[in-house]
Amino acid sequence: MKRLLTAILLSLLLPAMSSAQRYSSEDLHFRSPSVPKYSVFAGDTIRFNRSDLYERMDRELIAFTYSHSNSLLMLKRSDKYFQQVEPLLKLYGIPDDLKYLMAIESNLNPKAYSTAGAAGLWQFTKATGKEFGLVIDGEVDERYNIEKETIAACQYLKRAYDRYGDWMTVAASYNAGMAGISKRLADQKEKTALNLWLVEETSRYMFRILVAKMFFENPAAFGFQVGSFEKYPYYAPKKVVTVNEPIENLVDFAKNHGISYYQLKEANLWLRDSKLLNKAGHSFKIIIPGEK
Repeated sequence: MKRLLTAILLSLLLPAMSSAQRYSSEDLHFRSPSVPKYSVFAGDTIRFNRSDLYERMDRELIAFTYSHSNSLLMLKRSDKYFQQVEPLLKLYGIPDDLKYLMAIESNLNPKAYSTAGAAGLWQFTKATGKEFGLVIDGEVDERYNIEKETIAACQYLKRAYDRYGDWMTVAASYNAGMAGISKRLADQKEKTALNLWLVEETSRYMFRILVAKMFFENPAAFGFQVGSFEKYPYYAPKKVVTVNEPIENLVDFAKNHGISYYQLKEANLWLRDSKLLNKAGHSFKIIIPGEK
C-alpha cells in the first residue's frame, strides 16, 4: 500500500518538477550588465583589458544590480540632489561625473552619518570639514548644508587634481586621503591609483564610481525602471533669509515665516539645535521652503 501511495505522489510531483525546470535562471533573475571594453570618466578613458581590472569592475556591476533598496532609492533621489550640485561643480570647474562620488559616499542620503563620524551627502569628517571652512559646533553642522558641503568638496577635488592630474586617483584620495595615496604612489612607483595595491575599500571605491555613472545614465541595463514622475523633485526655496543675529527659538522663527518646525529643519539639516545663538557672529542663509 505504501509503495502504491509513493508511486501516486511521484506521478503527481514529477510533471510539476519538470515544468519548473523549464525556467532558466535568466527568467527568474535579472542579469547584471557585462563589463564594457572601456569607460569614459571625467574625460579619461579607463580600459578593462587586464584581468584584475575586469574582475573588479564586474564585482561592482553585480553589487549595483542586486542591492535593490539602495539602488532604487538613489534613483528616486537623483534629480533632487543632482540639480542642486551640478551648477556648483560647473562653477568650480569640476567635471560633472564627480557628482557620482557623492552617490557612493552617502547613497544620496543628506542625513547620512557613518561609523567613522563622516556626515552629509559628501561625507566629511569634522577635521576635514573644518579644514575646508565648514562651521561645525553644537548648533551648526555645515556638513549637512548641501551648498556649503558641495563647495568644500569642490575645493578638495580641485586641490587633489592639481596634485595628481588623474581623476581616478583623485577619487581614491577622497576615500583614503591625499597623504595616504601619495605615499602609496611613491612606495609602489605608480602614477595612478588604479594600479596600486590598496585596502579593499579604496580599491573598490574607484570602480564603484565608474559603475555609478553607468547606473544613473542607464538604470534599465541594471533591471531598474523608474519613471521621471517617480523621482523625488527638487523645489526651489520660497525665500532665503540671511541671519547674523541670534535666534532664541527656531520654532517661533519657523512659525513667523509660515512654516512648521519640521519643514524648517528638513530644509536646513545643518541646524542641529532648537536655537541659533551664533555667538561667533557668522552669517547664515536659512531656507524657507515652499508649500510643496
